[in-house]
This record gives sequence, C-alpha cells and structure tokens, in this order.
Amino acid sequence: MSTMAITNTTLTGERADLLQALANARHFLRFTVQGLNDEQASQRTTVSELTLGGLIRHVTAVEKQWQGFIVMGRAAMAWDGADFSQMPPEAIEAFHNEFRMQPGETLEALLESYTQVADRTDALLAKVDLDTVHELPSAPWFVDTHWSVRRTLLHIISETTQHSGHADIIRESLDGQKSMG
Repeated sequence: MSTMAITNTTLTGERADLLQALANARHFLRFTVQGLNDEQASQRTTVSELTLGGLIRHVTAVEKQWQGFIVMGRAAMAWDGADFSQMPPEAIEAFHNEFRMQPGETLEALLESYTQVADRTDALLAKVDLDTVHELPSAPWFVDTHWSVRRTLLHIISETTQHSGHADIIRESLDGQKSMG
C-alpha cells in the first residue's frame, strides 16, 4: 500500500491534486492485474509484445528513473546523449527487457517493487520544490529542453495513465475482465 493516503492528509492545493492524480493512475494499473497468476501476467494477448507484468515492470523503471531526474537532473539519465542508432545490442536488449517479465519474476514481486518506488516518489514529491527546473537529456523524443519537477510529475502521471489503458486492453483480451465499464 502506498503512503499516498498518509501524505495526502497533510498536503493541500496543487501538490495534493497532482499526487492524487498519480495515485489514481497507479490504482487503475494495479486493479487491472488483480487476481492474475504469474503465467497470465506474462502472457501476450494482442499483436503487441506488451504483457501485464511487463507493463508493471516498465512503469516501475520509468518512475524510478524520473525520481533520479527530479533529484539530480539530466545526470541521472543513463541514456543521456546516446545515439540510439549506435547503441550496442546488449543495451537495446536491456531496454526491451524492461517491458518483459523475466524468468523467475512474479507478479507479486513486481507489484511490491512498484509500491516501493511509488512510496519513494510520494515522499520526494511531498517535500520537493515543484518549480525546480532541470535540463532534459538529449533524446529525439523531447521537444522541450527543460522540465520543472511539476512537469516531470505530469509526465509520470501521463506515462502511468497511458500504460493503464494498455493494461486494460491486454486484460480484456486475456479473460474478458475490464478495469472500468
């Protein structure tokens, strides 16, 4: 269980709203995998290579990466300035593996890791200055050159929400279960 419930009782205004939006996105992602076993969580159900366990794994890694950015700026991004066309095969494979449950991993362990990362994000965002700005790393997908902590939090929210939608489609294809509706 995330510390969000505890933190949110002391936060107000914009910070409370942003953290609640993130808590809601996390809730729907977790809700989507409720009641699944490890085999189901690692099963592809669409033409996409995405799986439910892989999405949990990816969202955890992304949130953890952006935690580092909030604290250290672009220095926290391992791929800063990387020429993606020149990346070694093992780096590309590691990126792809971020989206896959690995042999021996369990959905329960992935969810526990996600909770731990979420708790750290919540604690960090409860005290950090939302107006702090960091230069973004070099990457072809960034249009902007700098993000505030606030903008970084909005990115984590949008990433989590987007992948919650992916998870809902995968779950419905798996066993007909829907997160909403």
